[in-house]
Amino acid sequence: MTTFITDLFTSIFTPGPTPTLLVATNVSFAALQLVFLVLLVLTYSIHFIILSFLCGGLWWSINWFAAELEVAKQIEKEKKEREQAEEPDNDQEKHRRKRERSAEDSGTETEGGEDRVPPAEEHRRVNMATTLQFEDAEGGIRKRRSLGSSTGDLSTDSEWDKVDEADT
Repeated sequence: MTTFITDLFTSIFTPGPTPTLLVATNVSFAALQLVFLVLLVLTYSIHFIILSFLCGGLWWSINWFAAELEVAKQIEKEKKEREQAEEPDNDQEKHRRKRERSAEDSGTETEGGEDRVPPAEEHRRVNMATTLQFEDAEGGIRKRRSLGSSTGDLSTDSEWDKVDEADT
């Protein structure tokens, strides 16, 4: 029992599902199902049936996921063994395959600069992004319209000043 607890503690820090962790998970879910059964018999509440189904679904999905990880690990191991068996003889072939793999794994969708923005348009985008002011058709900067009074002061104090002026 002591070795099981020690193995369980170390399996927490080991990536992937370990046999000790899977045993502990299965025992915990079985105990939870037993508790739901006892509570169902004592209370005759439908809630424990629903909770039991949810628990069973989660239990099954955890075991399914652990099995899928094991299958993926086996496939990766076989792939690695095949690559080692097909080691190229010369260095040029090694570098060519390495470049092909890195190009496949780069994750980029573009092949070249077909969608390149013209320099003038790029400058305009940078200018608009950095200044946050709009340019009109002639290239001059225009002032944005104000939503408040003509002075552009939108504070609450100026609104109260307007109310005071209207009263007098």
